[in-house]
Amino acid sequence: MRINGFSASTFPVPFKVVFRHASASRDRAENLIVAAHGEDGGMGYGEGCPRHYVTGETVPGGLAFVRAHADSLAADVSDVASLRAWIHAHRDVIDRNPAAFCAMEIAVLDLFGRAWGETVEEVIGLPPIREIFQYSAVLGDAPYPAYRWQLRRYVKRGFSDFKVKLSGRPGRDRRKMIALSAPGVRVRFDANNLWTSAGDCIRHVAGLPGQAFAIEEPLGVGDLEGFHAVAEASCMRIVLDESLLRVEQLEGLPDPERWIVNLRVSKMGGILRSIDVAKRAARRGIDVIVGCQVGETSILTRAALPVMHAVGPSLVAAEGAFGTWLLQSDLTTPCLTFGEAGRLDINDVSGAPGLGLVVDTGELKPLEHS
Repeated sequence: MRINGFSASTFPVPFKVVFRHASASRDRAENLIVAAHGEDGGMGYGEGCPRHYVTGETVPGGLAFVRAHADSLAADVSDVASLRAWIHAHRDVIDRNPAAFCAMEIAVLDLFGRAWGETVEEVIGLPPIREIFQYSAVLGDAPYPAYRWQLRRYVKRGFSDFKVKLSGRPGRDRRKMIALSAPGVRVRFDANNLWTSAGDCIRHVAGLPGQAFAIEEPLGVGDLEGFHAVAEASCMRIVLDESLLRVEQLEGLPDPERWIVNLRVSKMGGILRSIDVAKRAARRGIDVIVGCQVGETSILTRAALPVMHAVGPSLVAAEGAFGTWLLQSDLTTPCLTFGEAGRLDINDVSGAPGLGLVVDTGELKPLEHS
């Protein structure tokens, strides 16, 4: 399959509500949408979400990556084997630009699937998806009235698994947990690298009612010793997000049962690299959450499904599938959004070639053609 080139756009759609956490406040999508052009006139689409506080990336930087590597990728890649070879040969530059490469990789896999009449799972050698995926509710650090409104919406839809963004303010976080306390509810925290001291974090979470089973990124990025101290004192597992961007970092983790890896497809550099990390984590006995970047469209929601499928029994939770729950409009038909109890119906894309999505190109804001 010959690739003729790539083009890059963005889809800066506003959110229905402002989403806040310790690292950022966001009111619209910030993404890089890449189209891969086939020799037969076909198109495949991919998405990445550059985040400067996660991987150091920006949308302009992502565009520069696409422009710099489009010719090489088009010349050297014609199937999945050659795509894997390109990824291996360019590992260092992908490590620095994972979201940008993610958009290109997904676009290529979507193009191959459409050209070959295969789902993206078939393209990469996975069996068809049979399971029903269930997503966590994510509660941002909104003012209390907005927090309560979001919580009521989730409870009304039957959610029982919650991720709560912490503010670091004791009264504010206590109110959040009091509102959330109910039988059968599972909670984990996300601190977004809020504290510099393990002791400060331990004292804060000890003062909160209820019991969370895990806390994500409580201290500075990569502070494994501090993370371990928090885990020991609070009886919580540690979720690694910004602190785990590459597969090699798994080898440096002591006590595998203490850790959970948050695999976000954009952060990890695409579907294939995410699956490689998931498999390595499973071999080490480390569980996995397949997460998302706030503001993802259905392209990245769909791209996460083969990763969740590959994780298998090591999958602790899934985040994403917000669609028009968060976005004022989505970029694709169908819009992949969770339903009752956080379950995602994939019947509309199951068995369809590539990602199985139709992109509304009229909603894209072109950046540059390559």
